[in-house]
Amino acid sequence: MTQLLAVLIFVATLVLVIWQPRGLGIGWTAVGGAALSLIVRVVTLQDVWAVTRIVWDATLTFVAIIITSTILDRIGFFEWAALKMARAAHGDGRRVFVYVIVLGAIVSAFFANDGAALILTPIVLEKVKLLKFDLKKTLPFVMASGFIADTTSLPLVVSNLVNIVSADYFHVGFVTYAIHMLVPDLFSFAASLLVLYLFFYRDIPVRYNPEDVSDPESAIRNYTMFRLSWLILGILMVGYILTELLHVPVSLVAGVIAMVFLIVGTRQRAIQPWHVVRDAPWSIVAFSIGMYVVVYGLRDAGLIVVLSRLVHHTAAGGLYVGTVGMGVIAAILSSIMNNMPTVMIDALAIHAAHVAPTMERSMVYANVIGSDLGPKITPIGSLATLLWLHVLGTRGIRITWGRYMKTGIILTIPTLIITLSGLYLWTTFIGS
Repeated sequence: MTQLLAVLIFVATLVLVIWQPRGLGIGWTAVGGAALSLIVRVVTLQDVWAVTRIVWDATLTFVAIIITSTILDRIGFFEWAALKMARAAHGDGRRVFVYVIVLGAIVSAFFANDGAALILTPIVLEKVKLLKFDLKKTLPFVMASGFIADTTSLPLVVSNLVNIVSADYFHVGFVTYAIHMLVPDLFSFAASLLVLYLFFYRDIPVRYNPEDVSDPESAIRNYTMFRLSWLILGILMVGYILTELLHVPVSLVAGVIAMVFLIVGTRQRAIQPWHVVRDAPWSIVAFSIGMYVVVYGLRDAGLIVVLSRLVHHTAAGGLYVGTVGMGVIAAILSSIMNNMPTVMIDALAIHAAHVAPTMERSMVYANVIGSDLGPKITPIGSLATLLWLHVLGTRGIRITWGRYMKTGIILTIPTLIITLSGLYLWTTFIGS
């Protein structure tokens, strides 16, 4: 009976998270699912504490990164970068399409995929509007910015919330993670660029009037803050590297830098700190803990046992089969039930499978790749995609599920296989 209740609560919670009836927030839904799990004794208070210990670092890091990226957005940092790239393309539409993908990859890597979806998408829309592209010519840029936000959120622990959860669960440090995932991310970037370019080649405008592009300097709203931002971001990257050496949580560094940005921005009168803090995605905090508590209830519902057996069977095929197989499993689950619960379920399954250390390490990273890329198959796969669709909806652009999935399947599958193959080759090369 408990097993059935765990499955029903999970399904109901996930449906409400995706559907959001009457504007019901995802945080309230997840907390409600967690509370119900506690009431019917699917999970215990000890389980809640165990989940909190797993996800607190990831969740607080995510909030800190979003606060930082929001401040940078308000001083014109990302708009300046977009205009710089549009100017650098010199009126070549296909070149500016490539530059949009490059910018998306950079923002996603350093400011998380959700930050890219929330901040970069409106900027891209505004810029293509300035270039006087019609809807047909705008769509390739819109789809590219949404796709690249997830597919290039691999290289750093902070690039995606699921990266942090997996790294924390398996005690993988910032530098160690980057060593293993920077090269696979390059595979993902190259594959994403190729499939996006080939898919939208005919719809990308060949030329645009470079005079329609504003001066990048006009985007900067506070020059002092803009210059200081480069220094603070440099310190942030050094701090990330030191987290592994000093054995401190990533959220500590991200949080301190977010506070520094808030203080400096306030003194420079570039922001209103209360508005930035108020607009931070606090619902994600509730969602992360609540949803993972619900997922934790599936541990005793038999799903972890089934998955661990599948993982063990996949590992028996050798390193390449195990790596690709684990990534595909994560991708399929992510596309069906969202990547947030998927990365946790798969982590528990990998841990329970008791495979060889080298295989386990490869599967850990393959799980991250599958959980980062797999969500692009369906609109419900990741929070970044849901946020991206919401941003588009507020701008009057509606993408149907049918159109999204048709595009998502064609773009994601080759990118996923190429990236997982890149992980195998790199893992083989570095020997661990």
